Amino acid sequence: MILPVPTLDHVVINVRDRVDEAQALYARLGFTLTPRGFHTLGSMNHLAIFGSEYLELIAAPTGSVTRGDILGWPEGLNGLVWGTEDSQALHATMVAAGVDVSEPGEFSRPVALPSGPRDAVFRTVRLPKETTPAGRLYFCHHLTRDLVWREEWRHHPNGAIGVAGMVIAAAAPSRLGALFRRMFGDDAVSHIEGGVRLAVGLTSVDIVEPAILQRRFGAASAISSGRDEFMAALVLRTRDLGRAAAAIQVDGVIREPARLVVPASATMGVTLAFEA
Repeated sequence: MILPVPTLDHVVINVRDRVDEAQALYARLGFTLTPRGFHTLGSMNHLAIFGSEYLELIAAPTGSVTRGDILGWPEGLNGLVWGTEDSQALHATMVAAGVDVSEPGEFSRPVALPSGPRDAVFRTVRLPKETTPAGRLYFCHHLTRDLVWREEWRHHPNGAIGVAGMVIAAAAPSRLGALFRRMFGDDAVSHIEGGVRLAVGLTSVDIVEPAILQRRFGAASAISSGRDEFMAALVLRTRDLGRAAAAIQVDGVIREPARLVVPASATMGVTLAFEA
């Protein structure tokens, strides 16, 4: 059995039923957002598209009964999504590796283009919600990539060009580390101080003890909301730190020699670090 090489498709920030506030806030953070999308699953979103991955703001209508998986999670970083080009084969491989995953499920959302509307179509293979209180883990198979990675949406005032890293805080990092080894093999996971690292293409996913999270981000850190595991921070690549500093129009930004840090209290629950 050949396990897949993990690649990052996107990361998800759960804004619950505050999509209007989130749209305005992330514009002030210097992101160019796609027009609001409405999924056939009952959720809605805005995307910040980068080179080969994207950041998604996910929301559901107040009182939604179809998207309790959104309204039932705390606000903040909530999804780690890997890419696949063959959801059926991916599903078979995960089952053979002893990983509990759903059958591929398909959904869509309309996209308005100058030439007329089209439907962006996706298939996902999901790990159960109970896998981790940190958030949702799944694979995404894009059937219409041209409706997502469009050039007009890739240019951001803050200069963001990609996700360099994600940080998950965990009381016992080895638990998720063992799951990721089963999914992707031993070579994909390495030990780091206070935790483990999953290599996901050009992105690293660090699962670290809460003390390490505090050491990295201090008062800018996200809060656990009582969870033993929680998705806490994103490290974004920017073309230029000065450009990012000029574009980010929120209070509390911490300027350091090699990065800008926007505290979780100013972003709806996730620490954002910008590095050149």
